[in-house]
Amino acid sequence: MKAILSDIEGTTSGISFVHQTLFPIAYQEMDSFVRMNWRSGFIEEELDQVRKEIAGTERSPSEVSVDKVIDTLRQWIRSDKKHPALKSIQGKIWRHSFESGRIKGHVYPDVPPNFRKWKTNGIVIAIFSSGSIEAQQLLFQYSEAGDLTPLISHYFDTTTGPKQDPTSYLLICARLGLDPQDILFLSDIVEELDAAQAVEMQTVKVVRELEPVSESPHQRIHSFDDI
Repeated sequence: MKAILSDIEGTTSGISFVHQTLFPIAYQEMDSFVRMNWRSGFIEEELDQVRKEIAGTERSPSEVSVDKVIDTLRQWIRSDKKHPALKSIQGKIWRHSFESGRIKGHVYPDVPPNFRKWKTNGIVIAIFSSGSIEAQQLLFQYSEAGDLTPLISHYFDTTTGPKQDPTSYLLICARLGLDPQDILFLSDIVEELDAAQAVEMQTVKVVRELEPVSESPHQRIHSFDDI
């Protein structure tokens, strides 16, 4: 094994932190953030993506109002839509909360020591999450355990591709310059593990909460200490 590729939500960090802390902050601040940056150019690309999706083929994206964009982004938060524009905007909103010390990124206690051990042993650590790369970096930089970013070499988000698409994992292999067999993927989602296994990555299902044991081709662990 030359590299470990890890999911975040439900794997390195609690699902409740994302849904009960991060998502509410983004939801509450979305209105003021979008209005403040509507014509600033700071999130121009993201806003263009949202307007195009709302407009579809029936009208011009320029006709989509700021109110409609805000309503749509908030609806996407409620439904946990994995849209790159939403994830990028969320990361930019969260930056202030992390940098001000308002929040700290949650990581399970077994994560930092194992990240350090793997790094010391020459294993490349990479992250693949539906959250934007910016959001990933913020969570680990401002984590409860201190700055963990020196331990992480690569970050991947859904701009690489969907997490349940085998092609995404082939692209990650190419980026890392490694054969799939040399990479271990950690996730709590079976469909993601299936996609990684389809390209011959090693896979382990991380079970942080109690759940029924079911038939699965993936080894199960409850802590990174078990790797």
